[in-house]
Amino acid sequence: MTIPNRHLKLYTGSFIEIQRLQLDLNDAEIPFFVKNNNESAKLAGFGSLSDSVELHIFAADLERATTILNALKSELNS
Repeated sequence: MTIPNRHLKLYTGSFIEIQRLQLDLNDAEIPFFVKNNNESAKLAGFGSLSDSVELHIFAADLERATTILNALKSELNS
């Protein structure tokens, strides 16, 4: 059983990819939050080796968000 208020990581990618996904999720009114370890490391005065940004959603929105993510992946790969 999935807990609807639990956060799930939907996608990890570059900052630009995450920004585009944010636009699509906003259009669908799906709430999300972004975890940018690079930015956090810079603010704390540390370096970071990866260029990965994570986008998290509520478990209840997983099906709709996955559909949006798959459409975006298809668009980017064409």
